[in-house]
Amino acid sequence: MTKILLTGASGFLGTIISNNLSEATITTLGRGPDLDINCNLSVEIPDLQPVNWVIHAAGKAHMVCRVEADIEDFYNVNVKGTLNLLHGLERSACLPESFIFISSVAVYGDNGKHINEEHPFNPTDAYGKSKIEAEILIQEWCIKNNVNCSILRLPLLAGPHPPGNLGAMIKGQQKGYYFNINGGQVKKSLVMAEDVAKIIPRAAKIGGIYNLTDGYHPSFSELSKVIAKQLNKPVPYNIPEWIAKIMAKFGDLMGSNAPINSKKYHKIMSELTFDDSKARKILKWNPQLVLEAFKLV
Repeated sequence: MTKILLTGASGFLGTIISNNLSEATITTLGRGPDLDINCNLSVEIPDLQPVNWVIHAAGKAHMVCRVEADIEDFYNVNVKGTLNLLHGLERSACLPESFIFISSVAVYGDNGKHINEEHPFNPTDAYGKSKIEAEILIQEWCIKNNVNCSILRLPLLAGPHPPGNLGAMIKGQQKGYYFNINGGQVKKSLVMAEDVAKIIPRAAKIGGIYNLTDGYHPSFSELSKVIAKQLNKPVPYNIPEWIAKIMAKFGDLMGSNAPINSKKYHKIMSELTFDDSKARKILKWNPQLVLEAFKLV
């Protein structure tokens, strides 16, 4: 039976990974009393036992940095935390066969169409920069120690009770303050968290760097309709682009807590999709369509 060390096991994706790899023996690591190893990787080097695979899903999630301390947190959790994990593995009696790192499409920047893995790095925030640094650390360490390396670059994750921007979108529709702009036709890449979990065993054996998406890239309009139907709510209102621009200018004056500001407006109106053909060819990646598979609970 494959022995796995799973970091970030109590998080949204970590929990789904653990549930979908039930045939393996999983040692969970993270911050929480119910985990096998209660460890804050940003400040501790863990004491580890030998495993076959390491799945590194721990990290500080994507968010808007409001103060300088937020930027430092990304480095401490995503970069220093990764380095401490690697040091812990070196101290164990036996190095793993495979290391799987859960990275992000944020390494490419915040706009573009059908971006593939050869696209140059162009991060626009501390989160994307920290993911790049972590990727480089892991790749160099795996080469040095002859460990098979897999890096999965993920877009917005869908699944029950999702966090992040998708969770905020659901909350906005529940409370009645979400609206689409200019018809909500801008497309974004998404992927079911369950599909990510299921592809990990194959990725662990083959290695490589992969974008993972559902291949369809739904628009805001399509996604909001699916959410509205499950919430038994009306389809969200649509406002013209010129009104949204004015609201964004007022939002700039209100601060980061405003429903919309110029930065949020730019992200909403910028198409951001990714090419997963490499994963489909090498990993035989065949995910579900988010619009069909996504359930709120």
